[in-house]
Amino acid sequence: MSSVINYKLKDLSSTARLILNQVKTKHILFNGDMGSGKTTLISALVKELGGNDLTSSPTFSIVNEYEIPNDIVYHFDFYRINDLHEALDMGIEDYFESKHWNFIEWPDKVYDLLPEHVTQLDISLAEDGGRILEISEKTLSAGWTKK
Repeated sequence: MSSVINYKLKDLSSTARLILNQVKTKHILFNGDMGSGKTTLISALVKELGGNDLTSSPTFSIVNEYEIPNDIVYHFDFYRINDLHEALDMGIEDYFESKHWNFIEWPDKVYDLLPEHVTQLDISLAEDGGRILEISEKTLSAGWTKK
């Protein structure tokens, strides 16, 4: 199943709500070019989940942790990962095996370590300055294609 949402920055809260109502897993992959709004959308999702933390890109720390009511969000940015060993050394499998939310930017860098069932969000820029978001549920063993 796949759905497409067109949104503008002013619609972030309602877009985050729509996403959370559609996802079937807590493992969410964010695909999009630099500047497409991945981290901005993640901030809106954390807020919609009840988080009060200031969210930012974990480009240098690789992972940020945000507390939300009765749960945790782990926000990964694997842009700077050079190989799977770096992710394994940080204990990525423990994060992915947890029952917590995992928001994953640049998932292709750790493809072989990703959980079997994920939600994929593909974000692109629209001509009007808004964003086009495609949401799809994936079973990686069934042939997920890297973006």
